Amino acid sequence: MINTDKLRGLLAEKHVSQGEMADRIGIARKTFYEKMKRGVFGSDEIQIMIDTLDISDPMSIFFTRE
Repeated sequence: MINTDKLRGLLAEKHVSQGEMADRIGIARKTFYEKMKRGVFGSDEIQIMIDTLDISDPMSIFFTRE
């Protein structure tokens, strides 16, 4: 389960909108918003977010238990 609060905060910190991230991942914006609600992304999508946002500790965002 993804910590979407941390992800949203990091997106804001890096000045990347959710829509822009959806475009970078190559999915529809609506799909991105739905995935954020569920807290579930594919490994390829996660890797793009890690690279785009230059995340140094991906475990704290993408591999949490809730």
